Amino acid sequence: MRKNRIILQGATYHVVAKTNRGEFILNSDEMKEMFLGILKSAKRKFNFKLIHFCIMGNHVHLMLQPAPGTSLSKLMQWILSVFAIRFNKIYGLIGHVWYDRFKSKIIRSFYQYINTFQYISDNPVKAGVCKNAGDYIYSGLSEIKKNRYSLLDDPDDWLKLIL
Repeated sequence: MRKNRIILQGATYHVVAKTNRGEFILNSDEMKEMFLGILKSAKRKFNFKLIHFCIMGNHVHLMLQPAPGTSLSKLMQWILSVFAIRFNKIYGLIGHVWYDRFKSKIIRSFYQYINTFQYISDNPVKAGVCKNAGDYIYSGLSEIKKNRYSLLDDPDDWLKLIL
């Protein structure tokens, strides 16, 4: 029996979704762009603040805050299922795209907020995909450094100061 997800109204979450069997289905720019497009659609459909993201080859990290009345589970179910349907259609596949259900952790303190933001930013560097986290274009940090907020919500001024 799986544990119930901890939900806290107004909380910020670190969400991780891993691909089935750890397959690198998100390696191509095309798949990463498709995931970004689905995130943009989710922003129009659901009320939530997207603080940070990083799309890796076999998993995604999101740092987000659902608005009151917005279900984290419904939001993530929509994002992941729309991606899975499109992915399977493109490649003529059936079956699972995502491994298990997404993981979520409530960010409960300023310290945890900063550490989570940094952890997500450093993911491509630790994986050897790039040398500088701000250079990885499929990350919220790259968007912030370029002052582009079509997907991300405009970060708080204090966050801009420390980046």
